[in-house]
Amino acid sequence: MSELLAIGISHKTAPVALRERVALTEIEAERFVRELVASEELREAVVISTCNRTEVFIVARNSVDAESVLLGKLAARAGIRPTELVDIVYSPRNCDAARHLFRVTAGLDSMIVGENEVQGQVRRAYEGALAAGTTGPFTNRLFRAALQAGKRVRTETALGTARVSIPSIAVALAEETIGELSERSVVVIGAGETAELTARALSEQGVTTMFVANRRIERARELAERYGGDVGSLDELPQRLIDADIVVASTSSPHPIIGVSELEMMMESRDGRALLLIDIAVPRDIEDGCDEIPGVRVLNMDDLQNAAARNLQVREGEREQASEIIEDEIERFSGWMAQQGATPTIAALREHGSSIVEQVLAENDGRWESASSRDVVRVEAIARAVMQRLLHEPTIRTKALEQGGGHGRIAVLRELFGLDEVPEEAAGASAAAAEADLGQAAEVRPLRRES
Repeated sequence: MSELLAIGISHKTAPVALRERVALTEIEAERFVRELVASEELREAVVISTCNRTEVFIVARNSVDAESVLLGKLAARAGIRPTELVDIVYSPRNCDAARHLFRVTAGLDSMIVGENEVQGQVRRAYEGALAAGTTGPFTNRLFRAALQAGKRVRTETALGTARVSIPSIAVALAEETIGELSERSVVVIGAGETAELTARALSEQGVTTMFVANRRIERARELAERYGGDVGSLDELPQRLIDADIVVASTSSPHPIIGVSELEMMMESRDGRALLLIDIAVPRDIEDGCDEIPGVRVLNMDDLQNAAARNLQVREGEREQASEIIEDEIERFSGWMAQQGATPTIAALREHGSSIVEQVLAENDGRWESASSRDVVRVEAIARAVMQRLLHEPTIRTKALEQGGGHGRIAVLRELFGLDEVPEEAAGASAAAAEADLGQAAEVRPLRRES
């Protein structure tokens, strides 16, 4: 029977230095999953790789062998021994692996609980594996169910509505302060990662009039082209500030970019129009005292972090409901998994019982002495009837596990009986034959000796 296995490291188990060494680009991820399914131990594979985690979801005949192969490949990529990964990787199986993926997709396992970006990352990872041809019935069902679970969490709870990232909060506070943003003129000072995320958030709110100022004009041009707007140097900043409604400052400058005296002079040319300054730089880009100028309001990192803390409290309050949704979706997926395990397990039980009957009959062949051929036929019938009746109740209960999400119990059953996996193409026919035989077992009548 196929097993689902996840192997991963994340911000919870490994420092960024190690996460960087196993991280994969989209192209590298597609190459990696192709290499995995080329091995005999693995059938399907999908890899999720972000700045916070690298996780591989695989379907394998033998999870122990598959885990060894996967650890070896991850260790080789990181340039370390597999034993060095043992203490920092996690490796949930079957429903536990599915539950982990569902929680990741819903944002419950993120560094910032409820963050929305991870659902898109999971979707792109799945689409990449689809393109690479390394998915199959199991992973297709798994990832579609995970995305559905994530969608339910975001639709039915407020987990993802309260913004907690600094750029998203900056834009939200700007909207609270001055209203609709789409018609506003925005100046973005800086072109680093934070400035880019803020520009993207502004663009998503409909801002089309944007000016990006940066010391490196090339980087500013890239940002402006990506999200729309003009580009220029810091020398043009005073003139641009006259027309701006919002200024977002995010540079790595050790000194303020906007000073009190310069801002006072500039405000005299604005005909009394208010100006919102959002300083998301450390050290600050906006000089202390600018917020005392009439018509100027300044929001700094303290304001943004306080808003983030309030929003995190909202998200924490939604965690329990989100977890309940995940468990509801897991129950559905577990039921599907049990269906996949019940049919081949019933078939394997029949094959196992039949092989024992054949073995015992073969061992006693020629030892019947005075028994007639008719007697031998009756002994064989009795042996098969005992086997069928013995397996009748286990078969009924195994079938019942399909409705109860009993994948784990089916796995235990296979382990107890030492069942080898039957070929999947023969599973349906074997199981049907097994149920027919076992149905007849209840009808078998005692064989009487002829007088």
